[in-house]
Amino acid sequence: MVSVKQIKEKLKQVDSTKIFFSDLNGRNRSLPVNPANMDSIIKNGIGFDGSSIAGIAPIDDSDRLLLPVQDSFRVIEFKDEKLGFFIGKIKNAQGERSKSDSRVVLEHVVDQAESEFGFRFFLGPEHEFFLLTCDCFNENIHSDSAGYFHCDPHDKGEVVRNNIINVLDKCGIKYEKAHHEVTPSQHEINLECLDPLGAADRTVLFNYVTQKVAAENGLHATFMPKPFDGQNRNAFHIHLSMLDKKGKNLFFQAKAEYNLSKTARQFMGGIIKYARETSIVMASTFNSYKAYVVEREAPVVRGWGLKNRSSMVRVPYASSPDSTRIELRNPDPTGNPYLQMATLIGMGLQGIREDLDCGKPDIGSTYRVRRKYRVWDKRYLPKSMFEALVEAEKSKFLKELLGERIYNNYMALKIADWEEHRTHVTPREHKKYLSI
Repeated sequence: MVSVKQIKEKLKQVDSTKIFFSDLNGRNRSLPVNPANMDSIIKNGIGFDGSSIAGIAPIDDSDRLLLPVQDSFRVIEFKDEKLGFFIGKIKNAQGERSKSDSRVVLEHVVDQAESEFGFRFFLGPEHEFFLLTCDCFNENIHSDSAGYFHCDPHDKGEVVRNNIINVLDKCGIKYEKAHHEVTPSQHEINLECLDPLGAADRTVLFNYVTQKVAAENGLHATFMPKPFDGQNRNAFHIHLSMLDKKGKNLFFQAKAEYNLSKTARQFMGGIIKYARETSIVMASTFNSYKAYVVEREAPVVRGWGLKNRSSMVRVPYASSPDSTRIELRNPDPTGNPYLQMATLIGMGLQGIREDLDCGKPDIGSTYRVRRKYRVWDKRYLPKSMFEALVEAEKSKFLKELLGERIYNNYMALKIADWEEHRTHVTPREHKKYLSI
């Protein structure tokens, strides 16, 4: 662990110090603090109004404490400032860990996996985002007209991507690859895999750095899932591998079918079984469900496939047994990363407990599978936020995974979001029905 003395010495070099956390909606929040008080802040935390943050506390019991996680400390160098960055954990006024802190859910699932099964995980999210000319929608919002793997001068965002990578590199975060994505103005940066808590904490940092660097370059970075009709979405694909305490990859088994162990098949079986009732965590906005359309790389069918990018769970090509892993392809980046990663691991562990099997892999494109269309079809992922909310409302599994406090708070937020959307009259409705 980084010592308080080391932190205080490095904080002498920074222009500002902030503690970051994610609200239940997955939005970054930060609290600037005085580094001169760091001894007290690390030991006792610093107070804030939890009722003003989505899903954290009621107004009649709103006092909460934010404590920095020492090991999360980094110095981030932007063009105009050096920032002392911490991830925060939330406690209540009595000094007990807050039951509405989403980081607690991931901590609990990780501890449970190790104590019950002896499992350890490594996760590697793929970060997709758009670089747009402004944060208001208009005809000239695209920053380029490039496509997949296009290079400069067509790829106008390459400079921004490189700046993001450089900022991350200076604070010790390494990337694997970065490129222009399929849709104009869309980009992807993949970072090295980490333990689950490290990966979720780093996602909070990545999102902040990306939007800050984009603004420095006169652009707006958005993680909105589906800004454009007829184009691909922003996804948040999560690669996951599972190891025992000795570091052996538990998804690989030589001479088994597809070289996949029984554990891997059970794990995927759990994800497939519980995908519908956890969809509101993986795709958490009403805009998320506008991305679940055929031929746009978002999965629509519950299933798994070998190297199949139309599958919800994909088993990518592995160059060695140690790199055998799965990739979950239905999440998007508007969700809370702690809840998303906890839910992914939790579904898999439940599949092992129930001795489930993932069944046969998807063959060919799942988009081209001809099925009679039904409004409610459990073979598919939910097609709307309403459908996802109904599944989550019935789910005993999701309530137990999240804990009653976060489950209730989260559902209240999402139901309110849906109701606001459901009752809002849009310009499209005026155009279509005003002449009646």
